[in-house]
Amino acid sequence: MRGRRRTRFAGGLSEYGAMRRVSFSPAALGLALFLPALFAGACQKKGPPSFERPPAPVSVAKAVARDVPIYLDEVGKCVAREVVSVQPQVGGRIAEIRFEDGADLKKGDLLFTIDAEPYRAAVASAEANVARAKAVLDLSRVDLARFANLVATQIVAQADYDAKKSAVDVAAAELRQNEAALATARINLQYCSISSPIDGRAGHRLVDRGNVVAANGSPLLVIERLDPIYIDFTVTEHDLTAVQGRMGGKPLDVEVRLPDQPANPLPGKVTFLDNAVQEGTGTVTIRATVENRQRRLWPGRFVRVRLVLATLTAAIVVPAGAPQVSAKGPFVYVVKDDDTAELRPVTPGQRQADLVVIEQGIKLGERVVVNGQLGVTPGGKVRVEEPQGAAPPPAKGAAGK
Repeated sequence: MRGRRRTRFAGGLSEYGAMRRVSFSPAALGLALFLPALFAGACQKKGPPSFERPPAPVSVAKAVARDVPIYLDEVGKCVAREVVSVQPQVGGRIAEIRFEDGADLKKGDLLFTIDAEPYRAAVASAEANVARAKAVLDLSRVDLARFANLVATQIVAQADYDAKKSAVDVAAAELRQNEAALATARINLQYCSISSPIDGRAGHRLVDRGNVVAANGSPLLVIERLDPIYIDFTVTEHDLTAVQGRMGGKPLDVEVRLPDQPANPLPGKVTFLDNAVQEGTGTVTIRATVENRQRRLWPGRFVRVRLVLATLTAAIVVPAGAPQVSAKGPFVYVVKDDDTAELRPVTPGQRQADLVVIEQGIKLGERVVVNGQLGVTPGGKVRVEEPQGAAPPPAKGAAGK
């Protein structure tokens, strides 16, 4: 039995060895290798699909070149060119008021009349005194002539002649004195009619008809000349050198704007620069003269003043909404020809109305993003929604707010 088992074992080994030597075809081998890989791929979890960000919608404008002013913006105050406080030069009762409060006055317009009867009487009295002094002088001269003949024949003493001559001199002096009193009386009579000394606008009257006023007493009215008008403002001592250098004997231009009408500036010229810097504030006062025919400027009102120092020619400007600020400083997005956005650091200059000067970082004609910056990424695609065009021109006569 042991021999049989060995024989079977030996035969089995032979059959097993024969089976291991069986060969496979190439197609069967490829299928055997592909199926496991297929099942393994099917068992793996699928990943998320790839996502490409769409272009950001933006509005753009081209950088253009403009001649723009270099300026200082300050706060000024309107001051009347002339202010006159009308006071009575003679005392008396106010007989008439010949104007309306707030009226526009011309030089020489009658304002008040003071009761003139006492002053007419004073003139008549002075005229009588003059007539009497003339009569006395004439008589003294006759006496002097008579004594001149007598003293030549030594009938009268020389002392008597000298007394007559002195009497003539005294009479002549009294005549001049009375003539001066007559002139004073006539001037006082003229002062009873009070007229406007300047062209200007009347304020409200400070006295009513029937009141008695004293000579050189309380004012009756204040008149202010409004055209032209002064604008007083200050600049710091750090800007004083630039102002002095730009003046050079030529008055600088100013633009005056009302706070509620910033788009309609009034032109003017600098006519005064103070001769000292104020110690407490470190500022120097400047005065400009502005025409005010339409009475848009009013004494005491605060205004915005732009002092134009020079003109910057061919400056690169873009819309004021284009520059943005990051932790690294101001920048703009420049749209390239392939519609990708480039983050470009810039150096902004002064604002000019709805434009701003770019001192460095932008070239003429480059397109910058003016709207939609939040959706833009550096190097990312953009989609221009509005037609490309030049930046809008500044408003006429306005360089900024």
